[in-house]
Amino acid sequence: MTVSQPPMLEFPAMLHGSIGDIRRQVNASGRAWAREYLKTGCFTPHRRMLQVSSNEVLIMHSGADSSLVPRPRWRLYMLHSIFTSLNEGVPDEERQRMEEAFESFCLSTPWGALGHAVSPLSPRSAERMARRLGALLRFWEVLRRPRYAFWFDRPYTLEELIEDIYGLTLAAWCPEGPAPVHEHLARMVERMARATREDCMQAVLRVIPALVRANADLQHREELSDTDFLRERLAALSPEDWEDVSSAHRYALNGQLYAWDRQLGQH
Repeated sequence: MTVSQPPMLEFPAMLHGSIGDIRRQVNASGRAWAREYLKTGCFTPHRRMLQVSSNEVLIMHSGADSSLVPRPRWRLYMLHSIFTSLNEGVPDEERQRMEEAFESFCLSTPWGALGHAVSPLSPRSAERMARRLGALLRFWEVLRRPRYAFWFDRPYTLEELIEDIYGLTLAAWCPEGPAPVHEHLARMVERMARATREDCMQAVLRVIPALVRANADLQHREELSDTDFLRERLAALSPEDWEDVSSAHRYALNGQLYAWDRQLGQH
């Protein structure tokens, strides 16, 4: 009887190295992918891949990149800088279409799904986050092998990483109670994918009180804790701003809370 081997986890070699080396390689890859897209309308998988060992720590945030000695490491947080070089030479009217295509390409890979789940770019709508987190779920088992650094080089399991980033959002979309992280995330993705505007509103209103409590420097805490005030402000958001917060992503909502706090101060 032959025992099937689990698939290897491989990431593009451009994401491994010193900060300077990765920056150069990511920029070069972005320009190459932009040229390819303009010619063919698609993206070819990265040619040079490296296997990720199960004992390696993948750095997911610049705040965790605290090593004073420059040495080769997996620095996944530098993936998003590719969008700067990806736009070089691309007509303005084509950029949004290309960025959408590039995200879809990334979500078909473990490294891209991980990057777009941990540090999602705007807009962070419920529909878009359902796609991003759904992609993460497809690669869940293989991505459970490494450890992750998100804050101060503390090693996280994948479950701990997602709980740290999405704990408030998971609780908002699934208020009936906690569950194992994979199960909880799958339930949230399903609800996000078919959410109405009111479903999103309810999830957002469940997250905001915890954010107000956590951000002690907010000056207008009473107003920002008032449900009627929040509903009014959320309803007045532009379609673009509403789309960015409708998934109840804590960092998107944090930015919106501080914007309202500044506006209240001006009055």
